[in-house]
Amino acid sequence: MSAPATVDVNVPRFNQVMVAALVGAAFVLQWWPLVAITAGILALTRFGGPRLGVFTQTYERMIRPRMAGPIEHEAAAPPRFAQLLGTVFLGAATVLFVFGWPVAAWAVAVAVFALAMLAATTRICVGCIIYDRAVA
Repeated sequence: MSAPATVDVNVPRFNQVMVAALVGAAFVLQWWPLVAITAGILALTRFGGPRLGVFTQTYERMIRPRMAGPIEHEAAAPPRFAQLLGTVFLGAATVLFVFGWPVAAWAVAVAVFALAMLAATTRICVGCIIYDRAVA
């Protein structure tokens, strides 16, 4: 299955808000399985495509129909790369939790939280910048 070349600019923002909300809740509650669940959701979206993406489908079915006006699009590759980085780092945090390194795991998870919040609130996507400079 090939990924679309462009994406509604609000889809990555919604994903970033959801990642920040879930990882933030995991930290506040000190319940690391929520970090693993978030990593799984991101992996499913990244490797299964938007059709299997929980956050993407939530946005497409519940939020987008209520939006007025034209939908702005952006290249899909940079946010997909950023999502891959989020998946890898939350996966790494999960492994650290499993092997008994909670301080390191929370440090990684909180870094993902901070970057997701930065991207969601300012549209400064560090993963997208890395993609543009290193991959593209």
